Amino acid sequence: MSQPPARSIWKAVLTNFINSLRPRQIRGNLVGSDYFGNKYYEIPADPSIGKRKASRWFEPQKKDDFQQEMPAEWESWLRGRRKEPPSDDEVMRNYALMQTKKQNAIAVDAKGGKMTPAEKGMETFPKRPEFEMTPGYKQNK
Repeated sequence: MSQPPARSIWKAVLTNFINSLRPRQIRGNLVGSDYFGNKYYEIPADPSIGKRKASRWFEPQKKDDFQQEMPAEWESWLRGRRKEPPSDDEVMRNYALMQTKKQNAIAVDAKGGKMTPAEKGMETFPKRPEFEMTPGYKQNK
């Protein structure tokens, strides 16, 4: 019976050490930007050096303001939910749809005659006294 080739731990350690000294890409490739002024970057995956996932990040228009808004398409690309970055046409189409929905919501509120301003904070959903917030409990206001 033949024996499997012996593994050399020191050879693996030395190989990994030498590979760690090789130059790597530090700066990302600019992939795109959005209508808020954010810029999106990516360093692609390179399985030959052991990098399985791409590194993706963004630079906000105002430096150190990472709580800034960002389009849903770009957020899904950053989180790896989609492989390809969104096109400018796709982002602008969805932005126009969002604006139309906002205008329609204002028109519906005005038509009903019961304008209730949205309360900002933990919940941004408008609270209306005629509807129950918790099922089975009426609001006293």
